[in-house]
Amino acid sequence: MAKLLYTGKVKEMWSTDDPEVLRVVYTDQATAGNGEKKDDFKNKAYLNNEISTLIFEYLAKNGIPTHFIKKISDTEELVKKCEMFPLEVVTRNIAAGHFSSRYGMGEGEKFDTPVEELFYKSDELDDPIMNESDAIALHIATAEEQKKIWELSRQVNKLLIPLFDKAGMELVDFKLEFGKDADGNIILADEFSPDNCRLWDKKTKEHMDKDVYRRDIGDLTTVYEQDLARIQEALKEI
Repeated sequence: MAKLLYTGKVKEMWSTDDPEVLRVVYTDQATAGNGEKKDDFKNKAYLNNEISTLIFEYLAKNGIPTHFIKKISDTEELVKKCEMFPLEVVTRNIAAGHFSSRYGMGEGEKFDTPVEELFYKSDELDDPIMNESDAIALHIATAEEQKKIWELSRQVNKLLIPLFDKAGMELVDFKLEFGKDADGNIILADEFSPDNCRLWDKKTKEHMDKDVYRRDIGDLTTVYEQDLARIQEALKEI
């Protein structure tokens, strides 16, 4: 019998008959401020599942190892069971969000090279920023593991920038999570959706991500529907 293993802010993880396979169930919930703000949006689960499926399939076709196996319903997918690194691996192509406020700079400045940041995934500690030696000292990830993680993250960035460009959007920044599969290989896990990246319309610079909810500047469902339609069209050209 399937057991609920984990309930996150926007997803549930369930066991399956295969001990190395998990069932992910997306929910309609949106959160901000480390869960302080919560609301449900009709069809958000479907939209996140659909967008993440398209992105993971695209990345896998281009050589990125991932935990994704297949989508099994509008709100569910099967994934490989992973031993997750408690890390949020952030890549920033354009100044925005916490980076801008942290360093007192306006949003929108493009970096000469992407900014790469690690955060310790801990709700209790409010996901503090950390460096390579912090992760080593806390036995979170070795130097070699971090090297592999960043190699994959850079490949993801190089693949997604042109995809979103074709979709009429700028990939401002994004957060990835990684784990080890049953064979000890480091692979991309979690999800990729407008929940964990920033997307701006190339022409208008309008927000096309969860910032519309964080900042109360638009309707989340409408924006995510537009994202999905744009990604679907862009993938036809790649």
